[in-house]
Amino acid sequence: MTTPPGTALEVGARVHFTALPGIPLVQAGDALGPLIEDALTRAELQLEPGDVLVVTSKLFSRSEGRFVDMSTVVPSEEARALALDVDKDPAQVELILRESVGVSRKRPGVLVVRHRLGFISANAAIDMSNASPAHAAPGTGPWALLLPEDPDKSARDLLAALGVPGVGLVVSDSFGRPFRVGTVGVAVGVAGVPAVFDQRGRLDLHGRELQYTITALADQLAAAADLVAGQSDEARPVIHIRGLRFVPAESHVRELLRDPEVDLYA
Repeated sequence: MTTPPGTALEVGARVHFTALPGIPLVQAGDALGPLIEDALTRAELQLEPGDVLVVTSKLFSRSEGRFVDMSTVVPSEEARALALDVDKDPAQVELILRESVGVSRKRPGVLVVRHRLGFISANAAIDMSNASPAHAAPGTGPWALLLPEDPDKSARDLLAALGVPGVGLVVSDSFGRPFRVGTVGVAVGVAGVPAVFDQRGRLDLHGRELQYTITALADQLAAAADLVAGQSDEARPVIHIRGLRFVPAESHVRELLRDPEVDLYA
């Protein structure tokens, strides 16, 4: 659901972002709730209504066992032909196609697709770094890590496990953008907090009614948290945010996606 105009979100003059310490390298089958509760205790924090947790998708992917041994991937003829066009490994291209519903753009070194979850991303957001399971057998790999099967459900399940009403959760990933350089944090899953903040109907400083202003709230939270989490070896995969007031929402990440019929880029 989008938020009601002008009423569902308040942001104070100070919003606090805290990287939760001591989150270990998650393995398949690990329950994320106890790990996050322990990290909150170490940070001397308790969840309160209005708090938001931004959790990198990789934690969910690892917990859910979304590992793929690339040596076991057999490329199709379509993948082999496309791999020649884009100068990529055929097995990687095969995996990208399996996670996608269509190719958006391609050129040597670049393969942009519409992911099965609906968003446009390079390489179907498949992660090749720090992607191996803890006890990979000798001679296996290289390994890839897929996005969670259903990031919205993963977010809802984790909120239920944490058991504090009025808390929001954003599942984040780092995406490039077609018209600007560099990656930013974006939401690939959301629960509890509105995905979209509809500000139409509010007034600007001069009393003019806003006609088109719709804020991608979940993406804003993911991008801000990404600055704290980092994107290399920082090992800060969970960010706690305090300072917002919002109406809890049964939200979905698809609210952030343009319909393909009106998406001029796709």
